[in-house]
Amino acid sequence: MTDALQDLIAASHLATLATIRRDGRPQLSNVSCTYDPERDLIRVSITDGRAKTANLRRDPRATLLVNGKGGWSYAAVDATATLLPVAQTPDDASVEELISIYRAVNGEHPDWDDYRAAMVADRRVPLHLHVDRIYGSAR
Repeated sequence: MTDALQDLIAASHLATLATIRRDGRPQLSNVSCTYDPERDLIRVSITDGRAKTANLRRDPRATLLVNGKGGWSYAAVDATATLLPVAQTPDDASVEELISIYRAVNGEHPDWDDYRAAMVADRRVPLHLHVDRIYGSAR
């Protein structure tokens, strides 16, 4: 079952990320993501200053939900988050990781210089979700 759920996660680049608000209720965001089954790692590009980023800095527990085609198959991933540094310069390690995430989700960008500048201007943050547990239904 776990292999089928991992396949479902790897096949989709759209998911819903749940983080924990200060009051304990979930905060949900739709995100683009990429899954590396060899490292059991999900990578996401997020923005500094957003609720999900603040929530993960306070409490690194997260759950990611990926829906399969037709809506009845799904994989939920309980994960522990690591936030890499905010992109500061067009050639820093965070921007390089954001490029790697972009390529895994979308392929090549038409203007990498523009993309690098945008990552710094937008204060983007590479998010690593280390998989703790996967559950769901792969129908």
